[in-house]
Amino acid sequence: MCCVDFRDTRLSAAMVVSSRVYHCRVAMGRVVCCLLLGTGPGRAEGFRLESVGVRGGVPASRSAQDFNQAEAFANFDLPWGWELGKDWHLQTRVDLSAGWLGDWGNDAAILKAGPSVVLGRERLPVSLEAGVCPTLMSEDNFGSKHFGTAFQITSHVGLNWDFARHWRLGARFQHMSNAGLGSKNPGLNMFMFALSHRF
Repeated sequence: MCCVDFRDTRLSAAMVVSSRVYHCRVAMGRVVCCLLLGTGPGRAEGFRLESVGVRGGVPASRSAQDFNQAEAFANFDLPWGWELGKDWHLQTRVDLSAGWLGDWGNDAAILKAGPSVVLGRERLPVSLEAGVCPTLMSEDNFGSKHFGTAFQITSHVGLNWDFARHWRLGARFQHMSNAGLGSKNPGLNMFMFALSHRF
């Protein structure tokens, strides 16, 4: 008679999902690095402050249901950009942010800095964004949820809308985890919403 241990099945499924997320993030990081190190940019405009703003986050999964996040951020355009056809442009950027992460009664300061790429079209006020940021937290133990290490990696994909000459609304999905560097790696998925001033 064959006996199936469903706990082992759930553990195996969780390991497969964790492995896929890890490989996807590694691939995204490699693409961003290749774009940043690539030669022959289509347009070089120099390093400049592109926007500053505030961002807030709410849980995107059941495991994150008690968490919220708030931060201030600044985006800097890098001197590398590529023209993709007649009207499309890919811009490299550095994102810096500082803020707060917490659940019921537990709080931590959080710092993020890392590269991103933004895909936009001429005369279209909407753009797509993706990036990866090394992340530091002042606390990695939140009661029942232990993040494993104070060092995390946050990856995101998002959509921006330039609704006025100097103003932008943004929405993104982000995933934060320690990429297997700690003994525990529960990860945290958040929906983030932003308002920023463009220069």
